[in-house]
Amino acid sequence: MNLEQLVTSRRTCKAFDPSRRIEPALIEQLKTVLRFAPSSVNSQPWHFLLAGSDAAKATIADTLKGGYAYNEAKVRGASHVVVLCARRELDAAHLDAVLAQEAADGRFATPEAKAGQANSRGFYVALHRDQLKDVPAWVDRQVYLALGTLLMGAAALGIDACPMEGIDTAGLDAALDLEAQGLRSVVMVALGYGSAQDFNASLPKSRLPMASVVTER
Repeated sequence: MNLEQLVTSRRTCKAFDPSRRIEPALIEQLKTVLRFAPSSVNSQPWHFLLAGSDAAKATIADTLKGGYAYNEAKVRGASHVVVLCARRELDAAHLDAVLAQEAADGRFATPEAKAGQANSRGFYVALHRDQLKDVPAWVDRQVYLALGTLLMGAAALGIDACPMEGIDTAGLDAALDLEAQGLRSVVMVALGYGSAQDFNASLPKSRLPMASVVTER
């Protein structure tokens, strides 16, 4: 399948077949997809909670009451659910850990290159923290880069996905004890294989015309 076929055939799954599980080898590939997602200045300001057991999925599904009940069956029927979380703080410990990993992976030919990377990343963190005062929004944008990467990775592996913003983030944070881990939930993705009740599978994709969204100069 070429890239154009991939993006035009990918869809949001509306109902999952609970009898079908994603093979462990494919889950490992999806974990790699998440780990290598891009982020601004390689800040990696995230953590991904992967729920594959019935108990873990039930804990998540139980937070989807009231106005978000329409997503509960998707979570219970999915093979796996990924809760994409943001770090509450981009503190020195996290930034140091990222820099140390880059050094261990051989990204710096000289001490000056390492210092330059540290200074560049520190500049942007300080910019969003002290001047723009939008660190949570900036971090959320990085989480959404990971979301898009995950959706395309799943599609490439023939796995159906349903991204969900219709979640009770406060309830989810409490149920998963995320605040104690320095995290907060941002968005969620159910993964698995569509069932016969997935009405979206038979509908044509619809997007605005190319000329409405792309300008070439």
